[in-house]
Amino acid sequence: MYRHCERSEAISLFKARLLRCARKDEVSQQPLCGGKLATMLICFNKPYGVLSQFTPEAGHPGLSDYIEQKGVYAAGRLDHDSEGLLLLTDEPAMATQIAQPKYKWPKTYLAQLDGAINASAITQLRLGVQLNDGLSLPAQAEISDEPAWLWPRDPPIRIRQNIPTSWLRLTLAEGRNRQVRRMTAAVGFPTLRLIRIQIGPHSLEALPPGAWRQVK
Repeated sequence: MYRHCERSEAISLFKARLLRCARKDEVSQQPLCGGKLATMLICFNKPYGVLSQFTPEAGHPGLSDYIEQKGVYAAGRLDHDSEGLLLLTDEPAMATQIAQPKYKWPKTYLAQLDGAINASAITQLRLGVQLNDGLSLPAQAEISDEPAWLWPRDPPIRIRQNIPTSWLRLTLAEGRNRQVRRMTAAVGFPTLRLIRIQIGPHSLEALPPGAWRQVK
């Protein structure tokens, strides 16, 4: 377990432990590094515009504006213009397991699209879409209603007059850069708003934007 320490020292410790795990392949086929249980796992509802790092940068706030817990770091990332579930842990092997697709933590998103998505586009998403870095893996895709629990985005999306929007629920088994946005654009329906609602067994549930809860 991490002791309470200055952030720079904690980051160095975290990176060193992660490197040891990677070299020894301690996470291979194991839930956690060395068979140990993660000491902490946090679910955070990341607001729009917030970075997936503790340090603010380029005018964007960081996680330190919302999470006071010491010694935890984001497992993977969520782009600053996306919202929703971000997991944080103090265990390097758990961070590796969550972030890397080979450990099979599927990630589910809700996307508000420019235009009314149709069955043909849904089929393309399910089978795989040709992107500039290769064909995407088959995904779970379905048309969705706008959730009643969804909070308004700040700032709101830009909506074109006389052009409808629609909602898509998409679950991916891989994690390429800005993949959801590229996939929906490739089938003709650019993403206007993107919210991650689930990672593996962990979901947003009723967590409001900017709030976090410890689940382990």
